[in-house]
Amino acid sequence: MLIADIVRWHGNKTPSKEAIRWADQSMTFGELLERVNRVANAMSRIGKVGDRVGILAENLPEYVECYYGVPDAGMALNFLNYRLHAKEWTWILNNAEANILVVQEKFLETIEPYLADIPTLQHVIVIGSGHEKYPSYEDVVGAASPERVDRDVDEDSTAWLLYTSGTTGFPKGAMITHRNLMISVVSSVIETETKPGDINLLAFPLCHVAGFIVPITHFRGGTIVLCPMFEPELWMQLVDEHRITITALAPTMFNFILQHPKVNDYDLSTLRTIGYGAAAMPVEVLRRAIARFGPVVASGFGMTELGGNVLVFPKSDHVRAINGEEHLLLSCGKPMAMAEVKVVDENMNECPPGVVGEIIVRGEQTLKGYFRNEEGTKKAYEGGWFHTGDMARRDEEGFFYIVDRMKDMILTGGENVYSREVEEVLYTHPAVSEAAIIGLPDPVWGESVTAVIVLKPGMTATEAEIIDAVKDRLAGYKKPKRVFFIDEMPKTVSGKLIKKDLRERFRADARP
Repeated sequence: MLIADIVRWHGNKTPSKEAIRWADQSMTFGELLERVNRVANAMSRIGKVGDRVGILAENLPEYVECYYGVPDAGMALNFLNYRLHAKEWTWILNNAEANILVVQEKFLETIEPYLADIPTLQHVIVIGSGHEKYPSYEDVVGAASPERVDRDVDEDSTAWLLYTSGTTGFPKGAMITHRNLMISVVSSVIETETKPGDINLLAFPLCHVAGFIVPITHFRGGTIVLCPMFEPELWMQLVDEHRITITALAPTMFNFILQHPKVNDYDLSTLRTIGYGAAAMPVEVLRRAIARFGPVVASGFGMTELGGNVLVFPKSDHVRAINGEEHLLLSCGKPMAMAEVKVVDENMNECPPGVVGEIIVRGEQTLKGYFRNEEGTKKAYEGGWFHTGDMARRDEEGFFYIVDRMKDMILTGGENVYSREVEEVLYTHPAVSEAAIIGLPDPVWGESVTAVIVLKPGMTATEAEIIDAVKDRLAGYKKPKRVFFIDEMPKTVSGKLIKKDLRERFRADARP
């Protein structure tokens, strides 16, 4: 199966059903199928099978058209995070050896001075009114045939080329094939309660792997509502206006909504499922979310290289948690139907329950490899399994619990400190809005445990109070040796905390 088959099925079966809504407009599956065919034909006219097509845009219907249409032309859609610097876009496009760039008009002025530095780039297409030098997306796509043309595209060709967020190092281009995506979609449909009548509000940016929510929803014939850019009150307005039944949020998004003064002013009662992911959810935030929205939350575990999730923690298990089994609130679930997931030690031996090791994954949704990076691919697949770099443990029942990223684990005085364990305690402090634990160089202990805190508006706390909150709950070596207060955490476009930026920012302040 190819990713565009999803649109073909519903475009032929239920052509008048809504596929996408945005602003005050909508597009049916029949109309989306025609647009997807036009995109595929337009790209084939100016490029060839195997080319990479970069896309730099916010959440627009044209992006969804390219989700399906570019891979249907046998090309790889190369997502660009719109929050990056122009030099970072240039690096990614060069690394991907992109031949075509589709760019939203608002970003053209920023990237145009760098286009000459991308030697493989042959065509620039502008989403918007166009430009004197570059044709508009509508002119290029609108002039193409609406009929499907059979091309030499197979399930194992790269459909999406997503560059890792770079939270712990330099980004790598993950090659996600049609097969990877379809296995991920089917597995998610099996494990979740996605229904044909669902109206799904996409709050994540389409340039993030969480955009796989789009084909999951469309697979069941549901409707996607595009949120142009996440903002708490806008999200609430859209849920109310469109009678949203399902959505997904990063923990930081959830936190912003719960802290918003108007969180009770909108009708959010139509929400049947709120997924959360992209980062660990602090238990205190999760408790507040369940208290406000009820037992409608669900989550899992996945990453860019997996094309989606491989662990699922459904609503039913959240209900168990709020009915007395609170330890489950720390879990990210159990393996999904079409993935093998294990926790192993450094010798690839499976860890017994309760012992921390690395999560490894095997299955047909794991990436084909990293683009032009054989060394990175070989290292990631050492031993025949994909190595996630996430440290976790599992319990006797088979639930997995993430404790840290491998590169975020702190080694102090010969002891391992898992940052999430300390962060969970910090979130219980009434003045803490966001918390991050990092390791900074220490000449005696190797690394010192350091807390970085964002306080809630109008509230205060001292360094001693923050340290005491941990000292009273955890072993002495786990308590922060120092606390920094900042106004805002550095995050990726999906809301994931960038700890390497915090380490770089405060490294010079580490105590000798």
